[in-house]
Amino acid sequence: MQTVIADLSNTLLPSDCRICAAPMVAFGRVRVCEDCIARLGPDAGQEEFLCQRCGDALGMESERFAAAMGIRECTACRLAPPEFTRAVAFANYDNEMREMLHLLKFEGQRRVAEHVLGQRVAEAARKLRAEAAADLVVIPVPLFAARERQRSFNQAALLAEAAVKRLRRLEPGWRLRVQVNVLSRVKDTGALYRLNPSERRHSLRGAFRVVDAAVIAGREVLLIDDIMTTGATARECSRVLLAAGAAKVWVATAARAQPEGIQRVARQPAQSVARWDATPSGKPRTIEPDTGKRRSF
Repeated sequence: MQTVIADLSNTLLPSDCRICAAPMVAFGRVRVCEDCIARLGPDAGQEEFLCQRCGDALGMESERFAAAMGIRECTACRLAPPEFTRAVAFANYDNEMREMLHLLKFEGQRRVAEHVLGQRVAEAARKLRAEAAADLVVIPVPLFAARERQRSFNQAALLAEAAVKRLRRLEPGWRLRVQVNVLSRVKDTGALYRLNPSERRHSLRGAFRVVDAAVIAGREVLLIDDIMTTGATARECSRVLLAAGAAKVWVATAARAQPEGIQRVARQPAQSVARWDATPSGKPRTIEPDTGKRRSF
């Protein structure tokens, strides 16, 4: 009932934007103004400082230093490679993205998934087009049955359906089929945001089960979720899917939680951070940051 009321309210009684509180000047499919939707995007210049495997910040003292050294995977992925092949996200979990996901998950605003965030998940998934198979089984991360009944929908399933609908127009040669009954959540892990990475991994162990292995046998899978935080959920889902016979698992989400520092580093000019280079002799040397000041010796 809450979801039905929210949908009718969006269509018949537009008032103020649910994010910035500005007056809605036109009828829209979601109660979010065009300006807030326009600001929903990836941070420019950030990509080179992210792990090419999981999409997390490289996790070193200086992300720019890591990029200059040619390090393309974060410490976690190098020490304990995830079961999935690659994970991509549309934007950081902050500002308008965070508010829209809250509208979807906690206020029943399903149209946010259908008309806004699903399209962003599609854009994220397109980053995988050159690497992934031409035929993918698309599986949303499932909710525990009691949680889904309480919410009346699974936000990951809504995002998956909307993303695939969009991708069929953008990438007509990419054969994508959503399967919502292949993966099941058999353990109620509760709210994971309160747990640290180690506790998350322990809580998620054994939380998922493949219901129909024949659907994924020898096939590549595109796993869809709303947000990737530590990657523990994606890792566990991927482990179970691979154990059941999937060939590879790719992951696409609307958002990726990132440390605040990654945005600051991405905005810095390259000349402001020391980096390594190679001399003609092959020995590395340090290139000092350009501070605009002369050094006295």
